[in-house]
Amino acid sequence: MNAKIPVTCGNYLSNIIVVTLMTSLRIAVLASFFIGAGLAQENYEIQVYGSETMAPGRTMVELHSNFIIDGSKSVVNGVVPTNHALHETIEITRGINDWFETGFYIFTSYNPVQGGYGWVGDHIRPRVRAPESWHLPVGLSLSAEFGYQRAKYSEDTWSLELRPIIDKQIGKYYLSFNPTVDRSFHGPGVSAGVTFSPNFKLGYDVTSKVSMGFEYYGSVGPVTGFSAFHDQQQQFIPAIDLNLSPDWEFNAGVGVGVTGATDHLIVKFILGRRFRFGHRKLPPVPKA
Repeated sequence: MNAKIPVTCGNYLSNIIVVTLMTSLRIAVLASFFIGAGLAQENYEIQVYGSETMAPGRTMVELHSNFIIDGSKSVVNGVVPTNHALHETIEITRGINDWFETGFYIFTSYNPVQGGYGWVGDHIRPRVRAPESWHLPVGLSLSAEFGYQRAKYSEDTWSLELRPIIDKQIGKYYLSFNPTVDRSFHGPGVSAGVTFSPNFKLGYDVTSKVSMGFEYYGSVGPVTGFSAFHDQQQQFIPAIDLNLSPDWEFNAGVGVGVTGATDHLIVKFILGRRFRFGHRKLPPVPKA
């Protein structure tokens, strides 16, 4: 998250909101010209991104564990149902320099009713962020995620996601907006073109180590004309973040889906650990 900046006046906050919304809109519109609908995050990696990238020389290893308490219950077009499935994702992110990182995902699913444990697919995700020298009023970065998922778990097997990330810490409040656009390259979603999948997070620092928050995840359909509400994905998640150490991260929440196209009840956990791989300290120079 960005460094905390106290609120000095109402006009200052209004200017930040206007800049954030205008920046989000411009990025989303530009993105739709370069990628043409794929899937939202579905229920493998449920996370609203912050704008900061991994520090150079650091590697983050995360485990995303999501259990669907109430999901789809029948096979549709060859895709297995999600009810009582456990989705686990390993995410490995490496910081390259002050403004660039690369992430890699391994998606898995376990469903005792539908064949047990299975590999779902892999994605790669390079991300860049605006440098501090730009002195922007908000944090700003751009993530591009591309990869494959097996037809058993998704009708659209190859997809691309372009995710602008705008965030801000204002006193004890944290806001992040991800106006994501998606495109499928193989499967029935190809005909839909570019879809819009907005994500949003509002957090409040209860203490220096505990933050309570609210997360929203949506997939509303093609940018040229949104789907009917019951065909959209709409999910709301009260969540908690624990900042117990600079090397660890923890996030948990209970998600409620409010449309027929969304899993109705899900529990999610994210556990992450930062490492310093490949950067050993040099031995001290012996005294003469």
